[in-house]
Amino acid sequence: MFDIDSLCDTDYTLAKDFLLSFRYPWLSLRELGQFITTLGKSLSESEYYSPAKDIWIHKSAIVSESSKVCPPCIVGAYTEIRHCAFIRGNVLIGKGCVVGNSTEIKNSIIFDCVQIPHYNYVGDSILGYKSHLGAGSVTSNVKSDKTLIKIKTAENIIETGLRKLGAIIGDLSEIGCNTVLNP
Repeated sequence: MFDIDSLCDTDYTLAKDFLLSFRYPWLSLRELGQFITTLGKSLSESEYYSPAKDIWIHKSAIVSESSKVCPPCIVGAYTEIRHCAFIRGNVLIGKGCVVGNSTEIKNSIIFDCVQIPHYNYVGDSILGYKSHLGAGSVTSNVKSDKTLIKIKTAENIIETGLRKLGAIIGDLSEIGCNTVLNP
């Protein structure tokens, strides 16, 4: 029910094998930084450039000079990082994505063709293929009482062991403007 293949088509991310190695997709977020660093070092220098240590950007991607990209990070082909976007690190962004003005992303896997176009916050999340966050949408990643996050199902409660978990958004999902997804 909560395995990554039931939520997203893993053929649309460089993290396919990584994600499939976990029982639950949110467990991958603990090891995401190391995965990105290892994967980045294996990327072709003819396709990716590295403007700083542990940052790899596909040569066809467009990254605004006013954006800030922190390591480790991989930005895929034909992706556009717009004005004042803030990529805080531990972020894998797929190909054909839009990360819009004043959008902040941290510790997240962004599948191919995802649209995060305006004033969004994406923290500790996984966004599936062709998902779209409307303007001002937030994946709030900490409960107000700061306790560990639990996933409730019809059958039981799953202890995640995480204090931070934003959202796992399936393929082709449309999240409306100013929506706050909270654990």
